[in-house]
Amino acid sequence: MRLAPSLHRIGNDLVACYLVVEPDGLTLVDAGIPGQWRDLGRELAAIGRSVADIRGVVLTHGDSDHIGFAERLRAEHGVPVYVHAADAARARGEEKTSPAWGPMRIGATAGFLTYAARKGGLRTRYLGDVVEVADGEVLDLPGAPVVIGMPGHSPGSIAVHVRAVDAVFVGDALTTRHVLTGRAGPQPAPFTDDPAEALASLRRLEGLGVRWVLPGHGTPWDRGVDEAIRAVEAAAGATGA
Repeated sequence: MRLAPSLHRIGNDLVACYLVVEPDGLTLVDAGIPGQWRDLGRELAAIGRSVADIRGVVLTHGDSDHIGFAERLRAEHGVPVYVHAADAARARGEEKTSPAWGPMRIGATAGFLTYAARKGGLRTRYLGDVVEVADGEVLDLPGAPVVIGMPGHSPGSIAVHVRAVDAVFVGDALTTRHVLTGRAGPQPAPFTDDPAEALASLRRLEGLGVRWVLPGHGTPWDRGVDEAIRAVEAAAGATGA
């Protein structure tokens, strides 16, 4: 799905990852769930590119619904996978967590779990190797993505700022569709290790001035990052999150 010139989404409002398309190659932000490999192939074909054009995968964190087909890209195609050092063990499957699920509605939760199961999300393929990154690092990848540390959802959660496409990719630092309740709009994401820290980390995005705020779950937000932060804080206050 083309969002803007050089900016594409793979997946849907339940689980999404993103392509930054530049003349010198592609940067993939997150890798969804395994079955979205076919979605990646269709998107690449639509823009006349191939897997060989992907120069790197940048993971916003190491959870199973974000590492998806990253190991397939790494092991079969030699694509390096970048993740914050604090989430490297999680991405390799060496560290497991069980954060609270929080509020749920049967229909929304069932829909999310059914989609994930159908797309192979219950068969996680962890990373065999990763390239560790740190807060403030500018990666030598198409679009020159900048790493912004966003601890809270996980210790090594990051946002990825790509000025070339007027976007910040936020992973699960926030969501615009709560996959367990179906509630729409910017709000705290479920399955968060430390909700208070995650909320505080959003302030690190203030002043970026980008149009697009792109979460791992939910509708792409094109009303600016500061407005997204205000909406998440309001939602957190309303729910007591």
